[in-house]
Amino acid sequence: MVFSSAIFLFLFLPVTYLVYRLLPVQLLRNGWLALASLVFYGFGQPGYVLLLLVSVLANFLFGLWLQNTAKYRKWIAGFAVIINLLALGAFKYLDFLTSIWNSLSGMNLPSVGLVLPIGISFYTFQGLSYVIDVYRDPQSGTHNPAKLLLYISFFPQLIAGPIIKYHDVSQQIDSRTLTPWLTLSGLQRFILGFAKKLLIANTAGQVADVVFAQSALDFRLAWLGAVCYTLQIYFDFSGYSDMAIGLGRIFGFSFLENFNLPYTARSIREFWRRWHISLSSWFRDYVYIPLGGNRKGKIRTDINKFLVFFATGLWHGANWTFILWGLWHGLFATLEDIGIIPKRLRECWFGHIYTMFVVILGFTLFRADYLSSAGRIFATMFTGFQCTAVNTLQLIALLDARTVFLLLAGICFAAGLPQKVFALVGERMPVLARDIAKTLAYGALFAWSVLVLAGTTFNPFIYFQF
Repeated sequence: MVFSSAIFLFLFLPVTYLVYRLLPVQLLRNGWLALASLVFYGFGQPGYVLLLLVSVLANFLFGLWLQNTAKYRKWIAGFAVIINLLALGAFKYLDFLTSIWNSLSGMNLPSVGLVLPIGISFYTFQGLSYVIDVYRDPQSGTHNPAKLLLYISFFPQLIAGPIIKYHDVSQQIDSRTLTPWLTLSGLQRFILGFAKKLLIANTAGQVADVVFAQSALDFRLAWLGAVCYTLQIYFDFSGYSDMAIGLGRIFGFSFLENFNLPYTARSIREFWRRWHISLSSWFRDYVYIPLGGNRKGKIRTDINKFLVFFATGLWHGANWTFILWGLWHGLFATLEDIGIIPKRLRECWFGHIYTMFVVILGFTLFRADYLSSAGRIFATMFTGFQCTAVNTLQLIALLDARTVFLLLAGICFAAGLPQKVFALVGERMPVLARDIAKTLAYGALFAWSVLVLAGTTFNPFIYFQF
């Protein structure tokens, strides 16, 4: 089940919310949310609900063990990390490792072909963060398995994040208050993400899919596909995060932000402070700092950064394109650190152009199914200047008036321009007039998005595959 589906919008969410509001005490409300979350997860993959429950139970028991013993705590935490990573690796990387072994050894071991459980990368990382935090501070854990179940399985963030840390929501699980303002802001945030997904991400994705499926391209189509995918992945994932944050507010939870206009960054380091913030902060807290961070000299710092970017790429999937995408970003982050890309250039307009150039090329690699496909696109982007009539007609067919309008709107919103205008206008309007205008605008945006949803079958979420 996805947020941008009719069954979620008009059946699952209303029923879940109404029953939640009718229940008299927090304990029952939490139990209802946990049950609804398991139904939500099981709607797409019922066979893997048990795997999710086993993951929750295992991490609860590890946390309980760490809270109740003073001996061998490092070994217990290490064992918990290994168990979590083995479960993730078996489903996500086993066939990839088998293909590497076959290539190196000349053997022909068969692939296992396990179906990847939706959201396993996200809920495994939440379980890992819980166990590691309890190892660091035993008082931060819980003796109530129902609390950990709700923390890990809560449906707004279960299958595509943001990655939440237990200590950020533990108090909210125990006690939270629903207010009209919080509910309204949650609905507005959900509608914003819903529109991002349906109107911009899906439009850009349809163009990108056509381009990346073609074998005969020129530089115009290649760049168009790369830019459209760059827009698609941002509005798809930030739209999902907006919907998750909005849904959390509807039920009284406050989640941290996951995106902060990353395409306005003027360096790769700044890009990663703005892009998928929950993942980058997870790797900082649980990988980069434990490796030594920047405390052990310049060379060790750069090695640590490359290891983190390698892990970031690998986390996204079992494919060399993801790994090289991570290392690509690691390369430019290191070049910035050692001064080969001077800071004074990054502080002017050049910094933004350079950053977006690196990001677009990186996402082209990220999108490609194979390294050979990425190489073909890259070659066309920089050498494919022989424009045929067929390519021109295809370009015209792809860029109809509606598509051009939505792509331009996406570029403007990614740059933060409309947000600044709306904020400026809102400050000068009377409060009542501003609230009425916002309500009408969000209502119109939701209606438009629902109409688009009713007339399309193209509705994937990119990060579901991770």
